Amino acid sequence: MHGLMGKPPGAATDRHDPTTSRLMLLMLVAMTGVAPISLYMLVPALPVLAATFKSDIQVAQMTVSLYMVGIACSQLTMGPLSDKFGRRPVLLAGLALMVAASLGASLAQTMPQLIAARFLQALGGASGMVISRAIIRDLYSRDRVGAMISLVIAVMMVAQMLSALAGGLLETSFGWRAIFWFITASSLGVTVLIAIALPETRRARAESGGFRGDIGSLLGNRAFVGYMLCQVLASQIIFVFAGGGPYIVVTQMGRTTAEYGAWFAATGFAFLLGNLLCVRFAPRHQLEKLIWFGLALQLGGSLLNLGWSFAGINQAPSWLFGTQMIVMAANAFVMSNSAAGAISVRPEAAGTASGAMGFLQQGVGALVSQLGAWLGGHSTTTLPLTAAIFALSVACACAMLFLVPRRGVAVSEEVVEKAEGERR
Repeated sequence: MHGLMGKPPGAATDRHDPTTSRLMLLMLVAMTGVAPISLYMLVPALPVLAATFKSDIQVAQMTVSLYMVGIACSQLTMGPLSDKFGRRPVLLAGLALMVAASLGASLAQTMPQLIAARFLQALGGASGMVISRAIIRDLYSRDRVGAMISLVIAVMMVAQMLSALAGGLLETSFGWRAIFWFITASSLGVTVLIAIALPETRRARAESGGFRGDIGSLLGNRAFVGYMLCQVLASQIIFVFAGGGPYIVVTQMGRTTAEYGAWFAATGFAFLLGNLLCVRFAPRHQLEKLIWFGLALQLGGSLLNLGWSFAGINQAPSWLFGTQMIVMAANAFVMSNSAAGAISVRPEAAGTASGAMGFLQQGVGALVSQLGAWLGGHSTTTLPLTAAIFALSVACACAMLFLVPRRGVAVSEEVVEKAEGERR
């Protein structure tokens, strides 16, 4: 199978064989989606879990909150480990941990047992989230990475949108343990697929600097810091809006939770559309141009929403969410291409770069979502929330403008990569 999938690890090249590309896309989507899909599948069953184990709903909520902590911890550890030991062994170990933890969750007899199993489930499953970006950088040239990340996100989002519905149907038909049986079987299937079909893609390392050396060289690189901050700050727009949106729609506007859910799904569709457009435009445009296009559109949309707030005319969901859809479509361009730039600064440390970026995204996101909830719940207008979104958009642009070199960075990275390939 190694022969089918391509050449030995080295300089990144694009795969053009349709069968190979479809198989690789399937594996990337599967390894990326297994953790977030497992997160959302359990959400509809939280009230049932609280009743079953005679626990407070806040305790049952820890099966979600500590799951997110597990994802953050996994991002920070699995990426560097994959740089040191290889993508395949670390990914397979992580997925094996998820299979074992999912089985343990299905057999849990107490709430603490279930919470512990969920943490381990996230710790193992999230390895696919961080390593998938590193694998994409291993296999594809710098200007194709953003498009591939967007494609994986687009396909994964369809499954992720359906995961809560699937979890609810499983719980209603067979009980909450059926959700974990399904997750166990699915994660086992992904593990087998990866073991059979995925070759080792990690680049040969010229030196053995280890995690401290890799993270030190990355943090000392202005371009990496700029790309990473741009990606992390862009992702916070989603977190702050998700945190404050329910309070604004339900409390301020007096609408139902179902109506909020429909409008929020519309912003998710806009994000999906933005990723698909990024896939289409990426082959014809440089990575930096795509980022700046997204930043310009993101700034324009957030400024328009801020203007509606000042004018007092977006006290209806159609105004707030309609403009936010522009921001979300632009956000897709910014996030995928700035992530591509970050993991391309030092390709042999792509796992460490991906892990640091993912850890910051999740860790800061937990705080920013709380900020969004506070802004939405302690105000009588949409102004605080739209001002926060505009501020984040400005911060994204500043990270690119002041930290990422505007001339020669892409060329220099391609020259370095080519030289490394020739040395090998």
